[in-house]
Order: sequence, then structure tokens, then C-alpha cells
Amino acid sequence: MKPLKKEDIKQEVFDLYDDYAHNKLDRRQFMEKLSLYAIGSITVTSLLSFITPNYLENLVVQPNDKRLDSDYITYDSPKGGGSIKGLLSKPKRPKKLPGIIVVHENRGLNPYIEDVGRRAALEGFISLAPDALSPLGGYPGNDDEGRTLQRQRDKQEMLEDFVAAFNYLKKHKNCNGNIGVVGFCFGGWISNMMAVKVPDLKAAVPFYGSQPSDEDVTKIQAPLLLHFAELDKRVNAGWPDYEAALKADNKLYEAYFYPGVNHGFHNNSTPRFDEAAAALAWERTITFFNEKLK
Repeated sequence: MKPLKKEDIKQEVFDLYDDYAHNKLDRRQFMEKLSLYAIGSITVTSLLSFITPNYLENLVVQPNDKRLDSDYITYDSPKGGGSIKGLLSKPKRPKKLPGIIVVHENRGLNPYIEDVGRRAALEGFISLAPDALSPLGGYPGNDDEGRTLQRQRDKQEMLEDFVAAFNYLKKHKNCNGNIGVVGFCFGGWISNMMAVKVPDLKAAVPFYGSQPSDEDVTKIQAPLLLHFAELDKRVNAGWPDYEAALKADNKLYEAYFYPGVNHGFHNNSTPRFDEAAAALAWERTITFFNEKLK
């Protein structure tokens, strides 16, 4: 049997996976609905295998990359989860660098987000990728369990964990104090909300993130670079009101919609990945951080 390709999969399967990944369906419901698309040589097993993340075969920067110092640290989050673990990555050079907080999706610090942290470090930043699942033992090794654990934590307390990461990084001996944030999905919401809650934040880059309230928009000081997927109806529904609020308060922002791609298009471990859109969005992100942080 020929291996599945992205072109073999109906858009409804990607939408179904999005509902499952964002807790709108339990696993039994997901599998039942997925079976409707198992036609001919396409089996449920092959569909499930195809849409499930494959992290280790898709790392861009290996954990032991000799160009980097990359290791786990812990920091205090008194208003959040207490003691939080994170991956701290920086180039092998002693000078002070601008910082980037890298925020995971709704499943903890998985290998993809750690990889993004290392990618940021290779661009000349010191990055910190926290794990909001630290109080529950950390990312458990697979996303299904990670999502289950993350639902057990309070969303606002997790936000405080990333604010505490900003405070930790700002005091780090290798950070020059200019710090931005980039986040994906849940991390996109965190990025938006850090722009609300952290007056000293220099830049925020939400990838397909939910939006703050109109009242919170008035508190934003950091310039925003927002990335959206054209097919992501769930997140995109909130954009018109968000943009209107940003315009009404004369906030600095750039927003890009990437045509024909799904929520999660930057994540190269799943078939939702779109290489061209991901590369362009990351190029824009690094250019934005270079402008705002360096």
C-alpha cells in the first residue's frame, strides 16, 4: 500500500483533528468520526498514523547541536505553578543577547516546541521554553496525555508561569533585557496576553492564537506580529473584533493570513505543516524580533 500524502486527505479530516486536539471531541468520538473517512485502501490506522505528530524525525536543530548551549533550568512562579521547568538555549558565545520566551500549545513542552526554542537561539537570541505542565510532572511524552494534564491546570495560573519566565530571563546574566514572546495555539493566546500583562515586553508574535478582550487591548504596549491560517475558522472568527480594538487604540501591529493552510501550519511534525507558509512566517518573525529586540 502506498504511503498517504497530504493530498489524499480530505479537509474534513484536518478539521476533525483540530476539534480533537482542542478538546471538542473525546478520543472515542474522534475515532468514530475518523472512521467515516476510511475508504478503500485508506484505513483508520493509516489515517491516525498519518495525522499523529512525528517529532523525532522532524527536528530542525538537534538537542546536542554544538553551536548551542541548551539545557533545562527551573525558575520560580509564585503566582502560578510554583517551580517551573524550561529549556534555556543560547549560542555558544558570552555576550548579552535579547531574549525570546517560546510558548507551547495545549499539551506541554513537547519536542517541537523545544526545537523552536533552539531555532530561535541559532538566530542570535537567548530563548526560554517553559513547560506549564511542570507542577503535574511535566510533558508526559505524548500529546494526548499532555492535553489531559493541561486541562487540569488553571489558564490564568499558566499565564503567570510565562510572565514569571519573562522575569527570570530579564535577570539572566546573558540577557540584555530586551525580551519578546512567540507562541503557538494556546501559546498564541499566552503571547497576546503577555502583551497585555507585561509592560516591559518588547514584542509579541502569536501564531493562530485566541484574542484578548477589548478591555485588555487598551493595556497592550508591545508591538504585535500576528500569524493566521486561512482555513482556521475557529481562531479567525475573533480577529475582526480584535483588529477593530487594536485600530481604535492605535496599537502597533502587523497581521498576516497564509492562504490555503490549516491551524498548526508551522508545526513540521504533523501533516498540517505547510513548508512555504511556515518558512515565510518564521522569516517574518525573526526579522520582527531583530527590529524590536536588537
